[in-house]
Amino acid sequence: MIHLPVIDPLQREFPPLDSALDDPNGLLAMGGDLQPETLLTAYRQGIFPWFEEGQPILWWSPNPRAVIYPREFKISRSLGKNLRSDKYQVTLDQAFPDVIGRCAAPRNNQAGTWITDDMTQAYIELNRLGHAHSVEVWENQSLVGGLYGVSIGRVFFGESMFSISPDASKIAMAHLCSQKSSTPYQLIDCQLPSDHLSRLGAKLISRYEFTQLLNRWCPIHQHSQLCRHEG
Repeated sequence: MIHLPVIDPLQREFPPLDSALDDPNGLLAMGGDLQPETLLTAYRQGIFPWFEEGQPILWWSPNPRAVIYPREFKISRSLGKNLRSDKYQVTLDQAFPDVIGRCAAPRNNQAGTWITDDMTQAYIELNRLGHAHSVEVWENQSLVGGLYGVSIGRVFFGESMFSISPDASKIAMAHLCSQKSSTPYQLIDCQLPSDHLSRLGAKLISRYEFTQLLNRWCPIHQHSQLCRHEG
């Protein structure tokens, strides 16, 4: 049986990252809550919640960590063609609840989702407060792809993406990587590796290196916001 530290919702103190389990990789603690201050405290330290319906809140900090450096984002020939065309339109923060709802929908060969109702409401509240953001991809006024995550400083902590048209989620990521704001992102956290993310340029770095980058690019109390406009 696994015994984990329990987070006190009133204290919001997480255990040292090097105490996270190796198996399952990165499992650090349980309990606490999904209030905005708790979530922002966790992300700032390189910790994120991930659990299923019926489980307690579980907090993770895997080692290694999958990340994308925006300047190293890979654009394939087909993606480049779609980016140059007018087939898709991209917006920011215009349909956050719809994006998270689509991300929460069961995928092929999946019985359920880790994006529970409580998680959904927690991130919608973060979006209302200006800390969580979505990128939407539209085709003929229909939402066909997108992603959402948390923004702190110059780091975007990606949570999930979806696509129902070719390259739609990749277009959302390309837009995020090319975001032209006063504080463009230096790092996109992808949490865990996948073949899909690897094809976009994601690489693995150590937990120590990841936390050093957080110290550099998202200092405490510094939060950035995406410009809310059409792409």
